[in-house]
Amino acid sequence: MADSLLVGIVSLFSLLLVFNYSFHKIEEGHVGVYFRGGALLSTISGPGFHAMIPFITTFRHVQVTLQTDEVKNVPCGTSGGVMIYFDRIEVVNVLSVSSVYDIVKNYTADYDKALIFNKVHHELNQFCSIHNLHEVYIDLFDQIDENLKTALQRELNEMAPGLFIQAVRVTKPKIPETIRKNYELMEAEKTKLLISIQHQKVVEKDAETERKRAVIEAEKEAQIAKIQYEQKVMEQESKQRVAKIEDEMYLASVKSKADAEFYKISPHIYIYSDILMELAPTAIEYEEASAASYLEVLTYDVLFHVGKSGVNFT
Repeated sequence: MADSLLVGIVSLFSLLLVFNYSFHKIEEGHVGVYFRGGALLSTISGPGFHAMIPFITTFRHVQVTLQTDEVKNVPCGTSGGVMIYFDRIEVVNVLSVSSVYDIVKNYTADYDKALIFNKVHHELNQFCSIHNLHEVYIDLFDQIDENLKTALQRELNEMAPGLFIQAVRVTKPKIPETIRKNYELMEAEKTKLLISIQHQKVVEKDAETERKRAVIEAEKEAQIAKIQYEQKVMEQESKQRVAKIEDEMYLASVKSKADAEFYKISPHIYIYSDILMELAPTAIEYEEASAASYLEVLTYDVLFHVGKSGVNFT
């Protein structure tokens, strides 16, 4: 009886053990790859519960959603011989489900070590070796992440199609303390220079604004003076027109009065004109006689004076 109970317990325990190692769960965002006797099987399982032969078949989770690999403390020697260290480099990547089998077969389930971690070290050292410290630390630092992403993706397209680099983030490298202090001093001086330049621009802008304001004021005053001058000219022209109208009215009034006087005395003029016509011959004869008498007197006077002077006219 005791032996039967022991056999039952052992059988139940074995059954539970087999059940435990036969069924497994694949999380969402992952797929399962299987190995039997160390060989990769072609079976790829999706999220959920799955069964396998226990103790003979093993499985590994492979993430097929966006994941971030962190590469830490990467040494880098510049072309000038200065050794610097990048504290952390983050590589955001995603693996296509259709490429899982080939990549795991060629680079194991820990493919990111060979394809990402090692490649980051290699590409970063390649970059540093052809640039000096100032270029790596200052001038070209903003280009490192994009250049690294491009270089990694170019290599992956040849070695592991289906693995895509989405982004690369690079932290500021650590440099020797003495050099760092020099850079800080340089940045401080550069900041002072920028502040001075900005202040100069502000002063120039204020001066330009003041000049424009003065020009506007001068133009405004000129326009006002022009308007006032035009008003005065218009006033003078208006006065001249009024004076001309008044003169014309006065002349018209005088002419009207003269015409009235003429019409008033015109009958008498006709009467006097007839009388004058009758007296005209007598008046002409009188004038001729007066002229002849004056001529005789003048001739006598001339001859008298000439005779006294002894001038002979013969």
